[in-house]
Amino acid sequence: ALKQALAEAEAVVNLAGEPIAEKRWTPQHLQLLNSSRIDTTRALVAAMAALPEGQRPGVLINGSAIGYYGTSTSQEFTETSPAGTDVLGRLCVAWEQEAHGAEAFCRVVILRTGIVLGGDGGALGKMLPVFRMGFGGPIGDGQQWMSWISRSDLCQLISTALVDGAYSGVYNAVAPQACNMAAFAAALGRCLGRPSLLPVPGPLLQLLLGDGAKVVLEGQKVLPRRLQEQGFAFRDADLSAALAAATS
Repeated sequence: ALKQALAEAEAVVNLAGEPIAEKRWTPQHLQLLNSSRIDTTRALVAAMAALPEGQRPGVLINGSAIGYYGTSTSQEFTETSPAGTDVLGRLCVAWEQEAHGAEAFCRVVILRTGIVLGGDGGALGKMLPVFRMGFGGPIGDGQQWMSWISRSDLCQLISTALVDGAYSGVYNAVAPQACNMAAFAAALGRCLGRPSLLPVPGPLLQLLLGDGAKVVLEGQKVLPRRLQEQGFAFRDADLSAALAAATS
Protein backbone atom coordinates (compact mmCIF):
# COMPACT_ATOMS: atom_id res chain seq x y z
CA ALA A 1 0.00 0.00 0.00
CA LEU A 2 2.84 2.40 0.85
CA LYS A 3 4.69 1.57 -2.36
CA GLN A 4 1.58 2.17 -4.44
CA ALA A 5 0.82 5.45 -2.67
CA LEU A 6 4.38 6.68 -3.18
CA ALA A 7 4.32 5.69 -6.85
CA GLU A 8 1.23 7.87 -7.32
CA ALA A 9 2.60 10.82 -5.33
CA GLU A 10 4.45 13.84 -6.68
CA ALA A 11 5.75 14.75 -3.23
CA VAL A 12 5.90 13.42 0.33
CA VAL A 13 5.47 15.34 3.60
CA ASN A 14 6.71 13.38 6.62
CA LEU A 15 6.02 14.98 10.01
CA ALA A 16 5.60 11.72 11.93
CA GLY A 17 6.81 11.56 15.52
CA GLU A 18 5.59 10.78 19.02
CA PRO A 19 4.95 14.03 21.02
CA ILE A 20 8.09 15.07 22.90
CA ALA A 21 6.90 16.74 26.10
CA GLU A 22 3.76 14.90 27.12
CA LYS A 23 5.15 11.97 29.13
CA ARG A 24 8.06 11.08 31.37
CA TRP A 25 11.16 10.06 29.46
CA THR A 26 11.33 6.45 30.55
CA PRO A 27 13.64 4.19 28.52
CA GLN A 28 10.57 2.82 26.74
CA HIS A 29 9.28 6.29 25.87
CA LEU A 30 12.69 7.45 24.67
CA GLN A 31 12.78 4.44 22.38
CA LEU A 32 9.36 5.44 21.02
CA LEU A 33 10.50 9.06 20.52
CA ASN A 34 13.40 7.78 18.45
CA SER A 35 11.73 4.97 16.52
CA SER A 36 8.67 7.05 15.57
CA ARG A 37 10.97 9.54 13.85
CA ILE A 38 14.14 7.74 12.80
CA ASP A 39 12.76 4.31 11.86
CA THR A 40 9.72 5.84 10.15
CA THR A 41 11.86 8.18 8.03
CA ARG A 42 14.31 5.39 7.20
CA ALA A 43 11.49 3.12 6.02
CA LEU A 44 9.91 5.91 4.00
CA VAL A 45 13.15 6.84 2.22
CA ALA A 46 13.89 3.17 1.53
CA ALA A 47 10.43 2.70 0.01
CA MET A 48 10.94 5.76 -2.20
CA ALA A 49 14.38 4.54 -3.29
CA ALA A 50 12.98 1.12 -4.20
CA LEU A 51 10.63 2.59 -6.82
CA PRO A 52 11.65 2.76 -10.47
CA GLU A 53 13.32 6.07 -11.25
CA GLY A 54 10.37 7.57 -13.11
CA GLN A 55 7.90 6.75 -10.33
CA ARG A 56 9.65 8.35 -7.36
CA PRO A 57 8.19 11.48 -5.76
CA GLY A 58 10.21 14.55 -6.65
CA VAL A 59 10.22 16.18 -3.21
CA LEU A 60 10.49 15.07 0.41
CA ILE A 61 9.52 17.58 3.09
CA ASN A 62 10.73 16.10 6.38
CA GLY A 63 10.23 17.21 9.93
CA SER A 64 12.89 18.01 12.48
CA ALA A 65 12.92 20.34 15.47
CA ILE A 66 14.80 23.25 16.97
CA GLY A 67 15.77 20.81 19.72
CA TYR A 68 18.58 20.07 17.26
CA TYR A 69 20.57 22.95 18.78
CA GLY A 70 20.35 22.08 22.45
CA THR A 71 19.30 24.78 24.91
CA SER A 72 20.74 28.15 25.85
CA THR A 73 19.63 31.39 27.49
CA SER A 74 22.23 33.51 25.70
CA GLN A 75 23.06 32.04 22.28
CA GLU A 76 21.31 32.65 18.97
CA PHE A 77 21.04 29.71 16.59
CA THR A 78 20.88 29.70 12.80
CA GLU A 79 20.84 26.78 10.38
CA THR A 80 24.65 26.60 10.43
CA SER A 81 24.91 26.35 14.22
CA PRO A 82 26.25 23.02 15.53
CA ALA A 83 23.98 20.35 16.95
CA GLY A 84 23.46 19.98 20.67
CA THR A 85 24.77 16.95 22.45
CA ASP A 86 21.71 16.35 24.64
CA VAL A 87 18.97 13.78 24.02
CA LEU A 88 16.97 15.92 21.61
CA GLY A 89 20.03 17.14 19.77
CA ARG A 90 21.18 13.59 19.10
CA LEU A 91 17.66 12.52 18.12
CA CYS A 92 17.33 15.34 15.57
CA VAL A 93 20.76 14.64 14.07
CA ALA A 94 19.85 10.99 13.48
CA TRP A 95 16.37 11.94 12.20
CA GLU A 96 17.78 14.40 9.68
CA GLN A 97 20.45 11.94 8.59
CA GLU A 98 17.76 9.50 7.47
CA ALA A 99 15.98 12.23 5.47
CA HIS A 100 19.23 13.31 3.80
CA GLY A 101 19.41 9.81 2.32
CA ALA A 102 16.67 10.81 -0.15
CA GLU A 103 18.90 13.50 -1.67
CA ALA A 104 20.30 10.83 -3.98
CA PHE A 105 17.06 10.85 -5.98
CA CYS A 106 14.86 13.86 -5.00
CA ARG A 107 14.81 17.34 -3.57
CA VAL A 108 14.82 17.29 0.24
CA VAL A 109 13.62 20.07 2.56
CA ILE A 110 14.10 19.62 6.32
CA LEU A 111 12.12 21.87 8.65
CA ARG A 112 13.50 22.41 12.15
CA THR A 113 10.19 23.46 13.64
CA GLY A 114 9.70 25.52 16.78
CA ILE A 115 6.64 25.65 19.03
CA VAL A 116 3.63 25.59 16.70
CA LEU A 117 0.79 27.88 17.80
CA GLY A 118 -2.57 26.21 17.28
CA GLY A 119 -5.49 26.57 19.66
CA ASP A 120 -6.59 22.95 19.49
CA GLY A 121 -3.34 21.14 20.18
CA GLY A 122 0.32 21.28 21.09
CA ALA A 123 1.77 23.48 23.81
CA LEU A 124 -0.74 26.31 23.32
CA GLY A 125 -3.69 23.92 23.39
CA LYS A 126 -2.55 22.66 26.79
CA MET A 127 -2.04 26.18 28.16
CA LEU A 128 -5.36 27.67 27.02
CA PRO A 129 -7.74 26.01 29.53
CA VAL A 130 -5.52 27.09 32.44
CA PHE A 131 -5.24 30.67 31.19
CA ARG A 132 -8.97 30.91 30.46
CA MET A 133 -9.65 30.00 34.09
CA GLY A 134 -7.36 32.82 35.21
CA PHE A 135 -4.61 30.57 36.56
CA GLY A 136 -2.10 31.02 33.75
CA GLY A 137 1.44 32.27 33.99
CA PRO A 138 4.98 31.63 32.89
CA ILE A 139 6.45 28.16 33.26
CA GLY A 140 9.60 27.95 35.37
CA ASP A 141 11.57 31.19 35.78
CA GLY A 142 10.05 32.69 32.63
CA GLN A 143 13.42 33.59 31.14
CA GLN A 144 13.74 30.62 28.78
CA TRP A 145 13.44 31.38 25.08
CA MET A 146 10.41 30.33 23.05
CA SER A 147 10.95 30.13 19.31
CA TRP A 148 7.51 29.77 17.78
CA ILE A 149 5.62 29.72 14.49
CA SER A 150 1.90 29.99 13.77
CA ARG A 151 0.30 26.88 12.35
CA SER A 152 -0.91 28.83 9.31
CA ASP A 153 2.64 30.02 8.57
CA LEU A 154 3.96 26.47 8.94
CA CYS A 155 1.32 25.18 6.53
CA GLN A 156 2.13 28.00 4.12
CA LEU A 157 5.83 27.17 4.38
CA ILE A 158 5.21 23.50 3.61
CA SER A 159 3.02 24.31 0.59
CA THR A 160 5.57 26.84 -0.68
CA ALA A 161 8.48 24.40 -0.29
CA LEU A 162 6.52 21.72 -2.16
CA VAL A 163 6.18 23.79 -5.34
CA ASP A 164 9.20 26.13 -5.23
CA GLY A 165 12.30 24.29 -6.39
CA ALA A 166 14.54 26.93 -4.80
CA TYR A 167 13.79 25.43 -1.39
CA SER A 168 16.33 22.77 -0.52
CA GLY A 169 18.17 21.67 2.60
CA VAL A 170 17.55 22.72 6.21
CA TYR A 171 15.35 25.62 7.35
CA ASN A 172 14.46 26.89 10.81
CA ALA A 173 10.65 26.95 10.79
CA VAL A 174 10.22 29.73 13.35
CA ALA A 175 8.87 33.28 13.27
CA PRO A 176 11.49 36.07 13.13
CA GLN A 177 10.87 37.26 16.71
CA ALA A 178 11.50 34.75 19.48
CA CYS A 179 10.37 35.76 22.98
CA ASN A 180 10.92 34.53 26.50
CA MET A 181 8.30 32.53 28.37
CA ALA A 182 7.31 35.47 30.59
CA ALA A 183 6.58 37.64 27.55
CA PHE A 184 4.67 34.79 25.90
CA ALA A 185 2.51 34.26 29.01
CA ALA A 186 1.83 37.99 29.29
CA ALA A 187 0.82 38.22 25.62
CA LEU A 188 -1.47 35.20 25.97
CA GLY A 189 -3.06 36.66 29.09
CA ARG A 190 -3.74 39.97 27.28
CA CYS A 191 -5.15 38.12 24.30
CA LEU A 192 -7.62 36.23 26.52
CA GLY A 193 -8.32 39.12 28.89
CA ARG A 194 -7.08 37.04 31.82
CA PRO A 195 -4.33 37.51 34.37
CA SER A 196 -1.02 35.75 33.73
CA LEU A 197 0.66 36.16 37.09
CA LEU A 198 0.88 32.68 38.57
CA PRO A 199 4.05 30.91 37.48
CA VAL A 200 3.99 27.15 37.05
CA PRO A 201 6.83 25.90 39.28
CA GLY A 202 9.59 24.06 37.45
CA PRO A 203 9.84 21.32 40.10
CA LEU A 204 6.13 20.52 39.65
CA LEU A 205 6.60 20.17 35.91
CA GLN A 206 9.65 17.98 36.42
CA LEU A 207 7.64 15.79 38.78
CA LEU A 208 4.99 15.33 36.09
CA LEU A 209 7.20 15.02 33.03
CA GLY A 210 10.64 14.06 34.30
CA ASP A 211 13.29 14.82 31.70
CA GLY A 212 10.57 15.84 29.24
CA ALA A 213 10.09 19.03 31.27
CA LYS A 214 13.31 20.43 29.81
CA VAL A 215 11.45 21.12 26.55
CA VAL A 216 9.46 23.88 28.27
CA LEU A 217 11.81 24.76 31.15
CA GLU A 218 14.77 25.33 28.85
CA GLY A 219 14.71 26.86 25.40
CA GLN A 220 16.67 28.32 22.56
CA LYS A 221 16.59 31.52 20.52
CA VAL A 222 16.38 30.35 16.92
CA LEU A 223 16.44 32.62 13.86
CA PRO A 224 14.85 31.78 10.47
CA ARG A 225 17.83 33.11 8.54
CA ARG A 226 17.47 30.90 5.45
CA LEU A 227 13.73 31.56 5.17
CA GLN A 228 14.36 35.28 5.29
CA GLU A 229 17.10 34.96 2.67
CA GLN A 230 14.66 32.94 0.57
CA GLY A 231 12.09 35.74 0.84
CA PHE A 232 9.45 33.71 2.69
CA ALA A 233 6.64 36.07 3.76
CA PHE A 234 5.51 35.40 7.33
CA ARG A 235 1.84 36.27 7.78
CA ASP A 236 2.04 35.93 11.57
CA ALA A 237 5.35 37.51 12.53
CA ASP A 238 3.78 39.34 15.49
CA LEU A 239 3.16 37.19 18.58
CA SER A 240 0.02 38.98 19.76
CA ALA A 241 -1.60 38.73 16.32
CA ALA A 242 -0.60 35.07 16.02
CA LEU A 243 -2.10 34.28 19.44
CA ALA A 244 -5.29 36.15 18.57
CA ALA A 245 -5.64 34.14 15.36
CA ALA A 246 -4.93 30.85 17.15
CA THR A 247 -7.44 31.47 19.94
CA SER A 248 -10.29 33.04 17.97
